Amino acid sequence: MVTVSVGVCACALQPAYLPPTTTTATGWHAEVAHGGKVENLIDWWSRFDDPAVGELIRVAEAGSPTLAKAVARISSARATLASNSADAWPTLTGSASIARAKSNISTGSATFTTLATTRSGGLDASWELDLFGKARSARESSQALLQARIDDWHDARISLAAEAADDYVQYRACRQLVRAYQQSAASYAKTEKSTNAAVTAGMSAASDGYLAEANTASANATATQQKVACEELVKSLAALTGADEPTLRGIIDRPGAPELPEPAAFSVETIPIDLVRQRPSLASSERTLASAYAEIGKARADRLPSISLSGSVTLSATNLTSPLSAWSLGPSLSIPMFDAGKRKAAVDSARASYEAQLADYRSSVLTAIKEVETALVDLDGAAHRSDDARRSVEQYRRYERATEANWRGGFDTLLTLEQARRSLTSAEISYIELQRDRVRSWIALYKALGGGWQTGGASTSTAAAEAAAIAPDVQALLQGTTP
Repeated sequence: MVTVSVGVCACALQPAYLPPTTTTATGWHAEVAHGGKVENLIDWWSRFDDPAVGELIRVAEAGSPTLAKAVARISSARATLASNSADAWPTLTGSASIARAKSNISTGSATFTTLATTRSGGLDASWELDLFGKARSARESSQALLQARIDDWHDARISLAAEAADDYVQYRACRQLVRAYQQSAASYAKTEKSTNAAVTAGMSAASDGYLAEANTASANATATQQKVACEELVKSLAALTGADEPTLRGIIDRPGAPELPEPAAFSVETIPIDLVRQRPSLASSERTLASAYAEIGKARADRLPSISLSGSVTLSATNLTSPLSAWSLGPSLSIPMFDAGKRKAAVDSARASYEAQLADYRSSVLTAIKEVETALVDLDGAAHRSDDARRSVEQYRRYERATEANWRGGFDTLLTLEQARRSLTSAEISYIELQRDRVRSWIALYKALGGGWQTGGASTSTAAAEAAAIAPDVQALLQGTTP
C-alpha cells in the first residue's frame, strides 16, 4: 500500500506552469473608432444591412474544408489525450487457448490411440508507477494541445467569416467600379468622335485624334480589367464557400441589395492587454506554450528510475491430467545508466522548443496589437477623408451640370463637357474605393479583436451553440463527448 501511495503522489520535477506575462500598453495609440454603440461581435454579421453577408458566412461554414480540417485536428488531439491518460492506469490483458492432440501408444503387439484436449487461460497485469510525473506531464501536454486545437477551430471560424464578408464587400464595390469605368470609357468615346470630326474639318491637328483614340482604348481596357476582377472575386467566393456558382450568384446578385453592405459600428472598449484573453489565435498559442512546458517535465522524468508492478495468473488443464495453476506478482525497477546523452538531449530539445514557442507567443501578441492599431488608423483615416470625398463628388456633379447647361446654351464645347463628366466619374471612383476600404477596415478590426470570442466565457458557449446548427459533431467534440 505504501508503494501505491508513492506512485499516486508523483514528485514534481519543475514548478507549475504559469501563463507568460507580456508587456503591453494600457491603451491604444491610434484613434478609437467612435459613433457606434457597443455591440456583441459574435452576431455582428447579422447587423449588416445586407442579409447576403450572413447567408454567405453560413454557406461557407457548412462547406469549408478549413473548418473540416480544424474539426479533424480536434478529434486527433482528443484521441492523443485519451491515449496519454491511459498510460497512468494499469493494463490488463487476457489470453486463452484450446488445443486437441492425437497420439498413438504401442504396447507389444497392440497400438492404442488417445485424444487429449488442452485448455489454458491467463491474465497479465502491469502498472508503471508515475513516481516523477512522466504520465501526468504527458497528460497535461495533450490536454493543453486539445484546448489549442479547439481555439484553432474558433479562430478558423472567425477568419472564414471575415474572408467571406471581405470578398463580398469587394465584389459589391467592384460592380459599382465597373459601371463608373464604363461611363468614363463612354465619355472618352464621345470625345474621340468629336475630336475626329474636328480633325476631318481641319480644325484640329491629327495628333489630337490619335490621342483621343488612345484615351478611349485605355479606358475600355480599364473597364474590361475591372470586370475581370469582379469575376475573379466570384471564383474566390465559390472556392471559399464551396457553393456552386449559380447558387452563389443568386446570393451576391440579389435584387434590391444595397450598393455596398453597411456594418453596424461598435466601440472598442477593450485595452491591449485584454486582447490576449479575447483572441482565439493568441489563446491557442498560449495553450501550445503550456503543452511545450509539460513536455519538459515529461523528458526530465524519463531520465529517472521507474518502478512497475506486474503480475500474472495462468490456468491449464487436459482431460488426462489434473488442472494446473500458476501465478506471479512483484515489482520491477528500471534504472537508466548509459544512453550516450540521449535522454539529456531530449530535455534540452524540449526546453528549446518551449523557448521557441514562447518567442512565437510574444510575437503573436505584438502582431495582434499591430493589426488592431492598423485597423483603427484605417478607420480614423476613412472617417476624416469621407466628408472631403463626398464633398468632392457633390461639387464635381454641380460643375458637370453647370458645364452641360453652358454646352446646351452654346457657351462651352462638347470636349469641355466630357472632361467635366470624367472628372465627376473619377471623384465617384475615389469615393467608392474609400467606402469599400472603410467597410473592409471594420471587418479587419472585427477579426483583429477576436470576433467577440472569450476563453471559458459565455462567448465560447454561444459560439459552440451556433456551431451545433452547422455540424452537430463539432458541438460534441467541444463538449468532450463522442459524436
